[in-house]
Amino acid sequence: MGDAQVYKVRLEPVGVEMDVEEGETVLEAAFRQGIALMHGCKEGQCGSCKSRLIGGDIELLKYSTFALPDYERETEHVLLCRTHAYSDLEIELLNFDEELLSRAIPVKTYSATVIETKALTHDIRQLDIELDKPLKFWAGQYVDLALPATGVTRSFSMSNAPGDDRRLSFIIKKYPDGAFSSLLDGALAPGEAVAVKGPYGTCSRRAGRSGAMVLVGGGSGMSPLWSILTDQARSGETRPVRFYYGARTKADLFMLDEIAAIGERISDFQFIPALSHGAPDDGWEGETGLIHEVVQGHLRAGRLADAEDAYTCGPPPMIDAVLPVLRMSPIEPEHIYFDKFTPATR
Repeated sequence: MGDAQVYKVRLEPVGVEMDVEEGETVLEAAFRQGIALMHGCKEGQCGSCKSRLIGGDIELLKYSTFALPDYERETEHVLLCRTHAYSDLEIELLNFDEELLSRAIPVKTYSATVIETKALTHDIRQLDIELDKPLKFWAGQYVDLALPATGVTRSFSMSNAPGDDRRLSFIIKKYPDGAFSSLLDGALAPGEAVAVKGPYGTCSRRAGRSGAMVLVGGGSGMSPLWSILTDQARSGETRPVRFYYGARTKADLFMLDEIAAIGERISDFQFIPALSHGAPDDGWEGETGLIHEVVQGHLRAGRLADAEDAYTCGPPPMIDAVLPVLRMSPIEPEHIYFDKFTPATR
């Protein structure tokens, strides 16, 4: 950034100090320095990075009043993804995770090329890319993928577990007019250049827990959950795992053989798929209904009494329905992690 002005930011109550340069947001500065602050959309829409300004001069970029209502702005609340510093700052974090702060990975930019794309269902695709240098990440995190040819940038969660650090896989839902996803049926050819920036995301697997791990997903929410599940199987931990996955019809289920195979490596594993629009003649004998209803039924039946943490990933309506159900479970609220896959706006 050349001779940009640099200010100090002190983050309370964790006592972390960092630099922020003129022209970058406080959240971008944290990413750059490997300080894991709570975040979601990175665009002033979700409120995950909401904090309180204790002292200093700032300017806020445009944001949604849904994420930061006017009455909160009047009490010095800010969104770190929209905050530019014009002096040294002191900020009180309202949501933070000590474990995350202790193991953050600095965000970097990588060059990559497309290896292949393949169809998993009629509207779910897998994209594999090869990076120019290894990317360290935690299972459940995501990156921003940019296509230099078109200037389109989208965020996608890795589906592979950490370890093969130069090859990344993504499970992506295809939208007919999606500026990125519509290219996944051949337009994005092997060898095509992709710019990668990351890792981002706080919905990553926490190690060292003994109670049951609950995974709840739908659609391309399979991507981070598959990464978490694979990572869990490799970890050698013996905790129980309960994986709920919602689909419309039997044809929308995929990776069933892979899930069964990984289940063999986990001593106490249950996969509970549910169909919301199953056809009477498809011979389905599993759960039916929306996935949050299935989880709620299992909760009431006492089948999740040993749950210690939950990870839920998928489209916003699913997340909005699942979170209140999980909050009625024995799981501590701070052990419920989620990732909303908001469709990109053009």
